[in-house]
Amino acid sequence: MADTTEQQPQLVDETPISPIRPNQERRNSLEDHLKHRPDRAELVEKNILPASTAAPGLLAHQKEVSHDKTIQALLPSPVAFSLLKSHHR
Repeated sequence: MADTTEQQPQLVDETPISPIRPNQERRNSLEDHLKHRPDRAELVEKNILPASTAAPGLLAHQKEVSHDKTIQALLPSPVAFSLLKSHHR
């Protein structure tokens, strides 16, 4: 009979997918990224953040109101406004 105590080859590769850095090095990396993070004005200028200071839950409604006001200003007739509004939504 074969000896049951001999070691079988490992069937599952448990090598991490990405290298694991020590915690201090990881923390330093995060701190470096935060130090070089652009300010809010730059993010607004690049259209990454909305220019509004409203709560995130209100941004969609605020955008809709702004869109409706723009359409009203551009169209002379309420009938044309309602036709355009129903057609584009």
